Amino acid sequence: MKFILLLICLLPTLVVAQTSIITGKVLDRNTQEPLIGVSVQVVGAQLGTVTNEKGIFRIESIPVGSYTVQTSYLGYQAQFRYNVNVTAGNVQILNFEMAPSANELQGVEIVANHRQSAAVADLITPLSVQSLTTEEIRSNPGGNFDISKVVQVLPGVATNGTSGGRNDLIIRGGAPNENVYYLDGIEIPLINHFTTQGSAGGATGILNVSFIEDLKVSSSAFDARYDNALASVFEFSQRYGNPERFSGNVRLSGSEFATTLEGPAGAKTTYLVSARRSYLQFLFKLLDLPIRPSYWDFQYKVEHKLNDKTSVSFIGVGAIDDFSFGVPRESTPENEYILRSVPYINQWNYTSGVAVKRLITDGYIKLAISRNAFDNRLTKYEAAEEGGTRTLTLNTNSRETENKLRLDVNKYKNGWRYAYGVSGQYVQFANDIFSIIRKELRDEQNNLVQPGITLDYNTNLDFFRYGAFGQVSRSVFANRLGLSVGVRTDMNSFTTNGNDPLKTLSPRAALSYVLHPKWTLNASSGIYYKLPTYTVLGYQEEGNYLNKQAGYIKSIHYVLGTEFLPRQDLRFTLEGFYKVYGNYPVSIRDGISLANQGGEFGAIGNEAVASIGKGRAYGAEFYLQKKLTGTVFSVLSYTYVVSEFTGLNGQYISSAWDYRHLVSGLVGKKLPRNWEFGAKYRYAGGAPATPFDLEASQRNYASLGVGILDYNRLNSERLQPFSQLDVRIDKKWNFNRVTLDLFLDIANVLSSNSPGYDRYTFQRNDDNTGFETTDGNPLRTDGSNAIPVILENNDGNLVPTIGFIVEF
Repeated sequence: MKFILLLICLLPTLVVAQTSIITGKVLDRNTQEPLIGVSVQVVGAQLGTVTNEKGIFRIESIPVGSYTVQTSYLGYQAQFRYNVNVTAGNVQILNFEMAPSANELQGVEIVANHRQSAAVADLITPLSVQSLTTEEIRSNPGGNFDISKVVQVLPGVATNGTSGGRNDLIIRGGAPNENVYYLDGIEIPLINHFTTQGSAGGATGILNVSFIEDLKVSSSAFDARYDNALASVFEFSQRYGNPERFSGNVRLSGSEFATTLEGPAGAKTTYLVSARRSYLQFLFKLLDLPIRPSYWDFQYKVEHKLNDKTSVSFIGVGAIDDFSFGVPRESTPENEYILRSVPYINQWNYTSGVAVKRLITDGYIKLAISRNAFDNRLTKYEAAEEGGTRTLTLNTNSRETENKLRLDVNKYKNGWRYAYGVSGQYVQFANDIFSIIRKELRDEQNNLVQPGITLDYNTNLDFFRYGAFGQVSRSVFANRLGLSVGVRTDMNSFTTNGNDPLKTLSPRAALSYVLHPKWTLNASSGIYYKLPTYTVLGYQEEGNYLNKQAGYIKSIHYVLGTEFLPRQDLRFTLEGFYKVYGNYPVSIRDGISLANQGGEFGAIGNEAVASIGKGRAYGAEFYLQKKLTGTVFSVLSYTYVVSEFTGLNGQYISSAWDYRHLVSGLVGKKLPRNWEFGAKYRYAGGAPATPFDLEASQRNYASLGVGILDYNRLNSERLQPFSQLDVRIDKKWNFNRVTLDLFLDIANVLSSNSPGYDRYTFQRNDDNTGFETTDGNPLRTDGSNAIPVILENNDGNLVPTIGFIVEF
């Protein structure tokens, strides 16, 4: 700490006035052709330039600081990029895609400009679309450079349990596996470390924020080119590497150390490459916690310009995860529970691909070829007495592999914008699983007390998936009404009715009407389908695939909203939504919808299901977004959401994601001398909770290490509401081609309790050598002489992090 204080005192004496560079390119959004002669201005700095014959611009000698950059061009809507941080360490790369002006009428043109400045305009209709820039991602308080945590400020977004311990993204009451993720047009199934197989959540994010140029999140009105989405589509756009010189950054934060390198590899090629290593295992050992999570992740992007019409991008992202345990120096009931309840996890995953973009007359063609794999190994032992034999209760060795091809044609002519394309993939799924669900128990007279339930099978499944789409959009009625219509169908070669294109025919339509130069009315409706998870499809009994008749999960969306844009930097939206689900998988064993699962580490879906579940999620969202134009930027959102699903009994019951009230707020302030301050607040209503079946829990805890939930009372209780305030302070120093950013990030600054689900365990004896019993004898296999204990799970700790970023 003394060294850091000394550094803060000495650094100002070394700093001199510095300048830097902004460079990038400007394209026509519809055709991807470079725009020549576009005016690019740094607002407030009286600096600017115009694009050359390749659409490239370069502005030099910009004093370090935060700016707004504006592009303007005759016949096109002006664009604004806010909170552009110019530092001495790196060249700032900005890319713009400009859309033709909607109309020569001044009023309508102003509306279009406002849409472009305050939000991301999506085709014709901006309904259910939110965006975040790279700077908003990097400087998010409590986010720890984790994109999955950053998006929690957006309306309708919650996380599992709301305590922040996992990155399960719940969008408008949908399950975590209802979201899909695309990186530069290539699908990445996993974005988190320690992913729950069959779901999508995990402990912390994989993607490196240094690569991300912007993020667009669509919570409805999905473009028809994207398949398998029921709740949202995340579109991550990566920047290209520094075309001028070798550069990069080194980052140390609360849980990891990361390095990013970039630069030119010839006149037509740039690269970005990064590696990241966690050190949580050492920190947790120091804090005497029993868990030892460890991970690596890697990411790269190489972009090559073949000629003026064709470019190729090579991208990749991967992770290696290991979740093990250590014996704590001091035993507590909480530590003992963790040691017995969570499996050992060993995972790796990767996505690699190549995307080719070819400009054609009035448009462009995109071809993406990719491969992704996920290897998941889980091991768990019986909660035996210390020194006793530990019986294996879970051993899983599973791998999912997808080889994908996507081809789409995008055209813009005479005001019509249309796209069409096809997709295909070859799927391989292997799952060698042994799992004791319930151990067979007998009493002293050898009478059967509880029949055993064990999963023991080996799946080797391969099949094809394929689909096609078409989408068209246009402005009519003097360009005051924007219309977008699309249709898609998806098929597969495995399920019983998988080759019937009419079974998954999914039309969708959206419209946007200009009520006033600052007001628009938006509406959309669509039908969307999702294939059940591979763990569900691959489930076997006696060599037979029991879920082969499972149908595609269906969701119908209805959305109505309005958008108010009083200024270029200010945006208000209000939306109401109603989603209807059908064909949702329901567990035959437990009788509940799989929509309630996915919030624990391990895997879900390894069981027989019936595609008879229904569901509904409805509510309203309010969103305010103030972009940085002076020294302050802010975000405020409120969501009311109800999420309910049916099980085997057909009754609607609150799902695990039925939080009802969600509030989030973010404010940032630029201070003199390169100081920055940010604060983020989150609130969520109490999450639904299911009480324990006390009799079944006592019988099974010794073998399973967890309590058994009473699904007859599914989600009949609620946790206390969750709330948390995070703050962050940054200080930057700029040297010759080097920038140092020192930051203090404090999560849960008020030490608010983080409500979590109760934990069932047995009382330990005084010397922690075994379980305390009512008769002083060793613990019986059925737990009948144990002393049950319910551990409350509502601790809340202030978590400070001091870190730094060095750009060079």
